[in-house]
Amino acid sequence: MFKIKKKAGKQKPAVLYNIVEDYSEFDAPGNVTVCAMTYQEDLAAHAKVLSESYEIPLETMTNLLTEGGIYVYPQTGGILTRGLFACRVDPTGESPKQTWTLDLMQFAEAEQLAHARSIPLSEVAVMVLHRTLPEELQAKLEQKNLGIDYRTLDRAVAKGGDIKYIDFRKDWSPHFKRLCIMPDGRLVETGGVEEFAELHGITPAQAKMLVEQGGTLAVNGEVLACQIVNGQPAVARFSAKNYLKAKELVATKKLHIMDALSEVAYNDPVMMRGLIRKDLGAQS
Repeated sequence: MFKIKKKAGKQKPAVLYNIVEDYSEFDAPGNVTVCAMTYQEDLAAHAKVLSESYEIPLETMTNLLTEGGIYVYPQTGGILTRGLFACRVDPTGESPKQTWTLDLMQFAEAEQLAHARSIPLSEVAVMVLHRTLPEELQAKLEQKNLGIDYRTLDRAVAKGGDIKYIDFRKDWSPHFKRLCIMPDGRLVETGGVEEFAELHGITPAQAKMLVEQGGTLAVNGEVLACQIVNGQPAVARFSAKNYLKAKELVATKKLHIMDALSEVAYNDPVMMRGLIRKDLGAQS
């Protein structure tokens, strides 16, 4: 008797976070999303995702997540274009592992402080990060498990025990999804540039430019619009009809195309339907 082998299904992506708190509405550089995990860390999966997200060699990222430390981005053409990535590991295991990035301004400040006070850059990086975070989040980080009442958590999350690690994220990757408002009011989640590009039928290069620089991109008579708010991409797709309305506002009211598209969206009950539902759901 022969056994028929089942066709291997598509491998599910690793679950890296089961607690997520959004602080992206705050002014940069404090505009982070706190992504935490109560289960034991899957080091290989964690390292792989962060390596891809932050463009750091996998071996280097694995070492950082194991031992802690910092990675200063190399110069490009003799110019420093990015700051640093940091990982803080408590050798006693009492505090959760933490990872974050510092932008160029924060990095410059950290270097000055490290030089002036003769303190290791890795220690100064912690000071610079925490000082720029929202006060509410600063207070939570002083408390065990971010001060979360575990009685209010889903049982599957709570049974994992204490928070094992926290990633302060700002990126947009396959494991960190963002919403796009569609012409029919749907809010569609995409994780990463390639998935976003596939959804809208554009090239990854076009998608990358749009979400990094903002602006508009015509797609089959419709238009994709992206505003960079506090360093985060906010994306919406407009129908040909609404795109025409926006261009009329540009001509008659001398508005910028992004302002015109925003006005059209707010006055379109169909496009706003998904956002209204999302807000009502958050309030209930």
